Amino acid sequence: MVARTFTVILEPAEEGGFVVKCLELPVASQGETREEAIANIKEAIEGYLEVKIELLKGKVKGEKVEVTVEAPHIVMA
Repeated sequence: MVARTFTVILEPAEEGGFVVKCLELPVASQGETREEAIANIKEAIEGYLEVKIELLKGKVKGEKVEVTVEAPHIVMA
């Protein structure tokens, strides 16, 4: 496995606790404490990636090519 860092936004929830959203993936979670919310988003990201890998197995044909694009700093923060 390869470790990868994702950026998450942690916000206080109106009803208490915290909501946390991943900027790079369509993943969100919550928790009663900051620590619980962060642990939950890590688990949610891992689960999302595991499911995505399973869905792509055997379905992607062709050569893998990586590209680099210029993006505004705000998008990459």
